[in-house]
Amino acid sequence: MSTKEKVLEEVLVETKEQKENEIILYNDEVNTFDHVIDTLIYACDHTPEQAEQCSIIVHYKGKCTVKTGPYNDLEPRCYKLLQAGLSAEIV
Repeated sequence: MSTKEKVLEEVLVETKEQKENEIILYNDEVNTFDHVIDTLIYACDHTPEQAEQCSIIVHYKGKCTVKTGPYNDLEPRCYKLLQAGLSAEIV
């Protein structure tokens, strides 16, 4: 294996090992489906269909990953969810 191939392999391994951050949305007994859907569209740039699917998953499973990406992109989005009264965190 050449030096160039070794370096490329190391980069691929490092890239594969890097974990994406996620915003996890949690179920609550307070917010309506419409509010959750509208907030996901606003805060996470979801399509109406994505937002509806996430709200259903949260309702039945208790939580759902609603956005993945770099922390600096997720932080203001998570803040918007929290400001809207939803329960969410970045992991």
